[in-house]
Amino acid sequence: MSNTLTLIQSNASNPKVWVVIGVTVAGIVILAETRKRRIKALREEDFGAFLDRFELLPFPPPPPPAAKQSLSGLTFSISDAFDVKDYITGFGSPQWKKTHEAAEKTAVVVTTLLKNGATCVGKTIMDELGFGVIGENKHYGTPINPLMPSNVPGGCSSGSAVSVAAELVDFSLGIDTTGGVRIPAAFCGILGFRPSQGTVSSVGVLPNSQSLETVGWFASDPSVLCQVGHALLNLSAVAHRRQRSLIFADDLFELSDIPKQKSVHVVRKAIENLSGYQTPKHVNVGQYVASNVPSLAEFCEQSGKPQNSASTLKALSSVMLAIQRHEFKTNHEEWSQTCKSFLGPRFSNDVVTALKSRNESIKSLYRVKNEMRATIQSLLKEDGILVIPTVADPPPKLNTKNKNSLNEFLDRTYALSSIASMSGCCQVTIPLGQHGDRPISVSFLTYYGGDKFLLDTILDVYASLQDQAKLASNLAPVSDTNGNMEASEVMKEKGNAAYKGRQWNKAVNFYTEAIKLNGANATYFCNRAAAFLELGCFQQAEQDCTEAMLIDKKNVKAYLRRGTARESLVRYKEAAADFRHALVLEPQNKTAKIAEKRLRKLMS
Repeated sequence: MSNTLTLIQSNASNPKVWVVIGVTVAGIVILAETRKRRIKALREEDFGAFLDRFELLPFPPPPPPAAKQSLSGLTFSISDAFDVKDYITGFGSPQWKKTHEAAEKTAVVVTTLLKNGATCVGKTIMDELGFGVIGENKHYGTPINPLMPSNVPGGCSSGSAVSVAAELVDFSLGIDTTGGVRIPAAFCGILGFRPSQGTVSSVGVLPNSQSLETVGWFASDPSVLCQVGHALLNLSAVAHRRQRSLIFADDLFELSDIPKQKSVHVVRKAIENLSGYQTPKHVNVGQYVASNVPSLAEFCEQSGKPQNSASTLKALSSVMLAIQRHEFKTNHEEWSQTCKSFLGPRFSNDVVTALKSRNESIKSLYRVKNEMRATIQSLLKEDGILVIPTVADPPPKLNTKNKNSLNEFLDRTYALSSIASMSGCCQVTIPLGQHGDRPISVSFLTYYGGDKFLLDTILDVYASLQDQAKLASNLAPVSDTNGNMEASEVMKEKGNAAYKGRQWNKAVNFYTEAIKLNGANATYFCNRAAAFLELGCFQQAEQDCTEAMLIDKKNVKAYLRRGTARESLVRYKEAAADFRHALVLEPQNKTAKIAEKRLRKLMS
């Protein structure tokens, strides 16, 4: 370097030297800018989702007559927590990667997917060490949220969610401890499934907190989501028709500022014309948990606030985070003590907090967890599905510096995610379009071990949910009456209650009021028709069903009830036509099959 400076000084008066220097500097600047742009182009091409690109080919298909591989032709990505033979599993941290050897075996779940015909195309970026739900990574960059590029994608499985949302793969794997699959699915507008804790193999997956976390997966297509679930959970392909009872968590929807006509009402209307769904119920989850999880009381009292729904769920999430810190410390204390200074600031704080955690109340923490599982099982039994908002807020802006607003966001987010994490039950995030530029999602939760029941439900209801979400996005905002429901819905619910109480005339009056308030709802006409049938007013029932069909041509119940009315009026040919039409819309409908067969005999 000194020789170069001496040479420059001795030739400083020579213009040619300065030309050479200028060209050299310009060349360096151009090369740096070219490299920067190339990196940016590559990042934009895959939305910054991938950490390593490679290809793991599927296993050869079995010879006939064995069934075809269920995931044949599909591609998938995996978070940086899954082992792949001869690759170092980095856990979202360059320091972890530097201090560990390459994996000797591929994770069991990855091998299972390869055996079922899928192709793995790479590893994706994740939050460091599996902490957090934001999705930012200061070392590798934050994957770009395809829906909201200026906002975070959610974590910890950020890259896996983005790779699906950007249509780079058909599905992907992530880990979900405190919401690591459910939250990025909500922020990126895709499906995300957290199975019952412990039902999917974690062999070859780096643990953050083993009693809370589980392998989860993302997809945009519900059939792909279910195919992956069947492969990983080794489920039977036979779908069992069962009654389903949806239970809306009223207090949790109060946490969200999404209009209920775009969330609660979308779900309610989606199931109105589907068979096998009971009248929806409502619950205050915070109160239910407070009443049935006695061990949580000491943690509520520690907050110094009266025990209401919000404080109960905040206490539950504080127990969840305490368990996470304790188990992380147990798993990785030695490494963390040595390498914590190399972590990003947010995750360094998480690790330091974990290392400082003490074990005095560990038994109490796990007691809350055990009671929580029993509580959710008691609430949902074998046919219940709890409906909650997946998240309460839109995705935060990238690099948010305001700690207060970020902490409030995390409090609300963990309050919602702690229900499944602490009970071990399965949960699916379902996108419902957008409100302005932000994605909307709800979650369905069901009891521990009810994974197939939940996957079957998604297949059954997803198309109807998307249809109703589109309709809701075009509606003008409505003001809420009586807490959660518009006035017409209140009248309809009163009509339903009267109908169940066999008060047919009262039911007719309530449904009539609902129709006056909203004459564009097929269900109101269809429900009034059911009450008219009970009263023997067959012509009025026929008219109401016809009106319902004009509003909704695919309303199966309208065809069934009009068929019943026409049969009672001895118009067998027209009745048979209605039942046949119901079978076209719903080929497995037993009522329509029996009625159509009965009428064929009568007419012959």
